[in-house]
Amino acid sequence: MITIKKLEIFHQKKQLVNISLEIDDSLALIGESGSGKSLTLKALLGMLPKEMEFNLEYKAPFSFVAGESLGFVPQNPFTALSPLTKIKKQFFTSKERVLYLFKELGLDETLLERYSPELSGGQLQRVVIAMALEKKPQLLLLDEPTTALDPITKEQILTLLKKLSLKEGFAMLYVTHDILSAQKLCKTTAVIQNGTILERGMTRELLERPKHTYTKMLIEANFANRNFRE
Repeated sequence: MITIKKLEIFHQKKQLVNISLEIDDSLALIGESGSGKSLTLKALLGMLPKEMEFNLEYKAPFSFVAGESLGFVPQNPFTALSPLTKIKKQFFTSKERVLYLFKELGLDETLLERYSPELSGGQLQRVVIAMALEKKPQLLLLDEPTTALDPITKEQILTLLKKLSLKEGFAMLYVTHDILSAQKLCKTTAVIQNGTILERGMTRELLERPKHTYTKMLIEANFANRNFRE
């Protein structure tokens, strides 16, 4: 269990985020753009703009400050890699580990000799996931990693993430506005608005019986009809 007892983010003394989170194996943090989702990830990664300050209190079997036990998958795989460097040169772990991850993610090892512009969006996102997992993180932070993907590739990526989290034993914090993907990937969900958690609970239960008007609005915006079956 990873417990964020308190995360506060300030800009010019104005509080932008004030939340607590419990991440057992997989937690989705859902909300509209500007709700505080991305700020939360940036704070945990130590990537907030210099003009912002934050206070983090947590309980975890690792240090957020060191960052060595964190993996990060950004929203846009097309800008995550250097286009001028071969894929293999962008890994900093053993070849054995890279080949293992490529196999688990359904990637051909010949892609290691290629450059990122030569890969499809789905291949790029798999490579980025492999890079995020190369040092065996205990917590994987995901910033809407399926936004730029087509529906079929998106489904494949979510399935792979779920399988790897079980096999490798890492927890996931999945930041998204896409409730359907949260339902497929995460055991629990928290809803954030204006830097505050409105409600939280088991994902399926929260989607079927939302308590807050804002949560109901998010669900209605995501689904034409409410079909929450797996």
